Amino acid sequence: MGNLRAGIIPVTPFQQNCTVLFDEDTKSGVVVDPGGDVDVILQTVRENGLTIEAIWLTHGHIDHAGGADELRERLNVKIIGPHKDDLPLLSGLEDQARMFGLDMEVRNVTPDQWLVDGDTVSFGTSTFEVYHAPGHAPGHVIYFSREEGFAHLGDVLFAGSIGRTDLPGGDHQTLLNSIRDKVLPLGDEIGFICGHGPGSRIGDERRSNPFLKGL
Repeated sequence: MGNLRAGIIPVTPFQQNCTVLFDEDTKSGVVVDPGGDVDVILQTVRENGLTIEAIWLTHGHIDHAGGADELRERLNVKIIGPHKDDLPLLSGLEDQARMFGLDMEVRNVTPDQWLVDGDTVSFGTSTFEVYHAPGHAPGHVIYFSREEGFAHLGDVLFAGSIGRTDLPGGDHQTLLNSIRDKVLPLGDEIGFICGHGPGSRIGDERRSNPFLKGL
């Protein structure tokens, strides 16, 4: 990658990859999916001398969005994404916390800007294309930097696996369609970060991920 850098902060009991994307030269960046542990996120931002321009959400599950409203308030920045089909999830984050029996600070949240397929978002000198990729969650979006050959896929595709589809709003075939139509066409050489576990390359997953056989 050029000037684009990514740092991962595992947050919440789900060990979700809260990701800080930033420009190495300008130190401007965004926080992707602040699911919780906001103090830890802020400490990382401060220690690295970063200026956060916005919060980007891939989807509305608690481990990705549970800390977004608090972080927005403390950084005084806007929340961008996901697609508006995740409004019910984001409006029910406190209910999700109770459902999972989580003892963590969670607030329902409404983003400042919804995203749709074909939008672009940017910070510093980096521009990302937005693709609506439902299946794991109805309003899930992914972020793709064509210039850097890098994508943030949230919980759509993992190294060796795919997002679960047994949560409210999930649908297995819809997820496979999203991977086939939105992720694989990005190109085999594209490296990605995902919502849990290590990242990978799209080509490696196309060749070896058992869930992608036949796509």
